Amino acid sequence: MVCGIIGITTEEGFTQEPLGKLIKDALKRLEYRGYDSVGLAVITEEGLLKIRKSKGMIDAVSQRLGFDSISGFNGIGHTRWATHGKPSDENAHPHTDCLGRVAVVHNGIIENYKKLKEFLIGEGHRFASDTDTEVIPHLVESFKKRGLSTYEAFKKTIELLEGAYALAMIDLEDPGKIFFAKKMSPLIIGLGNKGNFVASDVVAFLNHTRRVIVLVDGEAGYITPREVVVERMVREGGSVRWLPVDVERRVRVVEWSPEMALKEGYDFFMLKEIHEQPYALASTLSAANESVSDVARVLAKSERVLLLGAGTSYHATLITALLFRKYANLWAEALISSESRWWLNALSQGDVVIGVSQSGETIDTLRGIREAKERGALTIAVTNVVESAIAREADMAIYIRAGPEIGVAATKTFTSQVALLSYLAIKTGELRSVLKPSVAANIYNALRETPEIVARTLKESERLASLLADKMSFKNNAYYLGRGLGLPVAMEGALKMKEIAYVHAEAYPAGESKHGPIALVEEGFPVVFVILSKEEEELIKSNIEEMKARGAYAILVSPNNAEEALSLADFSFVMPALHEVASATSYVVPLQLLAYYTAVKKGLDPDKPRNLAKTVTVF
Repeated sequence: MVCGIIGITTEEGFTQEPLGKLIKDALKRLEYRGYDSVGLAVITEEGLLKIRKSKGMIDAVSQRLGFDSISGFNGIGHTRWATHGKPSDENAHPHTDCLGRVAVVHNGIIENYKKLKEFLIGEGHRFASDTDTEVIPHLVESFKKRGLSTYEAFKKTIELLEGAYALAMIDLEDPGKIFFAKKMSPLIIGLGNKGNFVASDVVAFLNHTRRVIVLVDGEAGYITPREVVVERMVREGGSVRWLPVDVERRVRVVEWSPEMALKEGYDFFMLKEIHEQPYALASTLSAANESVSDVARVLAKSERVLLLGAGTSYHATLITALLFRKYANLWAEALISSESRWWLNALSQGDVVIGVSQSGETIDTLRGIREAKERGALTIAVTNVVESAIAREADMAIYIRAGPEIGVAATKTFTSQVALLSYLAIKTGELRSVLKPSVAANIYNALRETPEIVARTLKESERLASLLADKMSFKNNAYYLGRGLGLPVAMEGALKMKEIAYVHAEAYPAGESKHGPIALVEEGFPVVFVILSKEEEELIKSNIEEMKARGAYAILVSPNNAEEALSLADFSFVMPALHEVASATSYVVPLQLLAYYTAVKKGLDPDKPRNLAKTVTVF
């Protein structure tokens, strides 16, 4: 999840420390989320709005701008992970209206911000940043000019926003309140003594209170030092109503240690990040059309594309290359970054090289981008980190919106990469007139359903994965087999099992398994089959029978309409039947869970697999 938000409203006697220091300390506890800039806004006892913000790390910025000495009773703070606009002082939060009276911090993506910004500029509003967030305080200002109270103006603003958001806002004209709203981005209220909190994570205020209210999508309201007001937005036809929410029944006490709070109750960051995939996918896909359009126009005019990636990112490029060939009639090849030097000599002007890296710092992929540019190819970066090395050096860059990933084994960044690159491939096919607009629209809709599909899969597969892990934890070897788009998914599943559970797991094309690998199969040997669609069932069914004839224990990840294949399985994760592009994004989730629970059953730490690092920066 991206960015850290804290809002603190207090009355006299809450603490002896200045509010600026309380906000800074809360932001320090949110540092694990990753960020590139930091800022705060405080309403002082004198009735002034003090804003201090800058690119950089909390300690350095706080010392330079004097966070600890800022006093007041009401304030908000933010750590930003750049999405719209590069990391800079201007793009750091909080953002204000033209009058400098309303201040807002925001986590998420406002999809329709360009349209809103154009409207506001037409009204005479002046913008100081490149962010999507800045439209929010200006909209509030616009509605207040029409005679609405701050809270009513805030709610009217929320009604116009499309996308994902967690918001906290203060206003000099209503200084005793912090206003908030939530949709698809976490936001939690903390109930203290002589003070209340709103934050993106309970860890921000855990040293002050353990009493919390977890907000749900569509809710907005405000807090004062002694009051919490929450309302729920209901759309009926073309109208909007706000209904009061009884929050007393939702108050609960969190019994977490500080470390557990960082993990939000999960035993390991890896499991937390597996469960963050619906949000990461929703954030990535909500911005996909805007982010990929320029790149798709370039690809639509090209004839050859090379995709570079390492590890998990390589598996994402394998899926993408297949999609480019099938849905865009575009020659595309996926290469392991460290092997790309033997291909780059054949590049020429007009070719395109896409470097895929979660961190944006993977040295082999960066070197491939550099060498491709030297040979006249156009280069494109796909990464999770704005202003990372690969993003800076490539000619163009597009970003997944997965947020910081702490666990070494990539999970949410993989599914987000596949989703974004799939969208890019379909958009390219549409622009090349390979796909009719109606066909492309169906695939886009299938992709947009993947956050909900993954959320449902997590609920349905977790118990099964834990159960199967009891068996897998005693195995030393396994095969993962697939065909077509299912093969890279199988490869990713095998990689996860190797990385964190230390089970020797190898992936092969299912049709190739009888040309050597089958010689190792014996009684009880686990073989995982990945089937993404009904069309693959007939081909892979014979492979299942071949393996079972040698004693293999057949495990299937399969759509629910592949009845014959499922009847042959010893163990199965039954998935919804989806378009294969959506399946390629979502069917890996049971395999992530299986690897995680196998590691845990073996007493291993899945967050810190031996001999591995998060970013490989050496040749």
